[in-house]
Amino acid sequence: MNAPQWRLIEPTPQEIQYLEDRIYEHNSSVTGIGDGRWLAVVLRDDSGRIVAGICGNTWGGVCEIRQFWVEEAQRGRGIGTQLLRAVEEEARQRSCTQMILMTFSFQAPSFYENNGFELVATIADHPHGHRNLLLRKRLSGSLTPERRT
Repeated sequence: MNAPQWRLIEPTPQEIQYLEDRIYEHNSSVTGIGDGRWLAVVLRDDSGRIVAGICGNTWGGVCEIRQFWVEEAQRGRGIGTQLLRAVEEEARQRSCTQMILMTFSFQAPSFYENNGFELVATIADHPHGHRNLLLRKRLSGSLTPERRT
């Protein structure tokens, strides 16, 4: 058998998803937690173009927000707050007890703080001259399986 050849590539969405799936399989088998599900809410204009959206996943009682974007022209109208609330409500339905996300210091950390998130960790100089922030919101009153019935 020939030795594997390493090469740096610009990955396709399919290659990234393949890696995501393998990591999830490993994490689920090691922890015994297999309840992972994707989560997304998008807002489209009349032509069907996405003007705002939020996506991430839930797994093991945690809702992780991975991407969150509102088009510049749509900002300041409460759309971000509505999207965040929709995800939080779904996270509660999925019995999550906390939400986590990472954001940069130049993005909207005060928006998250105003919506109940707390700073958990900071990575300085990522990117240069800025900070990468890990934020968490604890969810009280989550709908555990006992409370759904």
